Amino acid sequence: MSKKTIVALPGDGIGRIVLNEAIRVLDKAGFRADYIEGDIGWEFWIKEGNPLPSRTIQLLEQHKIALFGAITSKPKEEAAAELSHELQGKGLIYSSPIVGLRQHFNLDICIRPCRSYKSNPLNFIRRGKNGEIEEPEIDVVIFRQNTEGLYAGVEWTNPPDKVYEAFLTHSRFLKNFGTVPRGELSISTRIFTKKATERIIWAAFNYARKHKYTSVTVCEKPNVIRETSGLMLRLAKEVQRSEFPEISLWNTNIDAQMMWLTKNPEHYGVIVAGNMFGDIISDGFAGLIGGLGFACSANIGDEVAVFEPTHGSAPKYADYPISIVNPIAMIESACMMLDHLDEQIISSRIRKAVADVIVDGRVRTYDMLKMPGNADVLQKGASSTVQMTDAIIEKLNN
Repeated sequence: MSKKTIVALPGDGIGRIVLNEAIRVLDKAGFRADYIEGDIGWEFWIKEGNPLPSRTIQLLEQHKIALFGAITSKPKEEAAAELSHELQGKGLIYSSPIVGLRQHFNLDICIRPCRSYKSNPLNFIRRGKNGEIEEPEIDVVIFRQNTEGLYAGVEWTNPPDKVYEAFLTHSRFLKNFGTVPRGELSISTRIFTKKATERIIWAAFNYARKHKYTSVTVCEKPNVIRETSGLMLRLAKEVQRSEFPEISLWNTNIDAQMMWLTKNPEHYGVIVAGNMFGDIISDGFAGLIGGLGFACSANIGDEVAVFEPTHGSAPKYADYPISIVNPIAMIESACMMLDHLDEQIISSRIRKAVADVIVDGRVRTYDMLKMPGNADVLQKGASSTVQMTDAIIEKLNN
């Protein structure tokens, strides 16, 4: 096995904590790599006015693969207020560095698996027809278009002349907003392109075929958002008909899908959606398998790939003297990286070790014990972050 070079991007808050634990597991599982740390996150926004320095982009351009911890993002005014004194008033505007990475490297394919582990006390349960308790096995993989839609960043407050005049040409804008003072308008666009939409749809169907899922569901809102959601549904029908006829194509509206999450989650296989709705539905399904402590993801482009848990930086927990956070989402993200690098033997060993720890039940972080995330949970029987990692490593060794 040739040695890889991985760019390690700890980011903010608990990002460094969980990233270090994932690397410990990778090392013990036999994955040989050099890790080069890249600067990213809130610290560099405050000091440099840029949470994604060009030197970090250059590292990714060179090495192509990154493990990413977590990021802090704050609203526009709050972010500006935290800049160092010498950067105040220079017109700097904060933007999420993970979104910046996705757009710079066109990491347009986002994959978010949501699979339940047997014996996880946080798994979704429901009552059956006769009142019996059911625990459906959930195995859903969300494909989220990662670079367009509402997260593309094409937006204005007090839109400039050309933008405002263009919007006035639309009859509905003219009727509903034509009399609103321009300074009171904030506009965010939702842009889908045929090329990117077709690419995420094809990736979803191809994954379904490769991993033997029987259905792909488009989760959008084409009955209301007719142009963008309508484009995705239309292209999905074309792709399914011409290239994947053996796979069923389902269509659900995002609002109805959120309602159906707890009705029949086991019926769904691969789901494909735009940026915002993909974010929403993946967090919804993550809640059924234990929450964000179990939610991993991959951001994949033609050349570069970045793997990250979907939880935030949780700065409150980063300050605890002994970390209590669940590292499994980060470890699962590292397994997705291994799969991408064709190291499936190692990733399978790690996933089995995680599953064995959960079934064993002796080591559980505070979230798995349904405790509030207070610093005293270790005294109440919860396992620390390091103890969870140690348990996974012990199962690896066995």
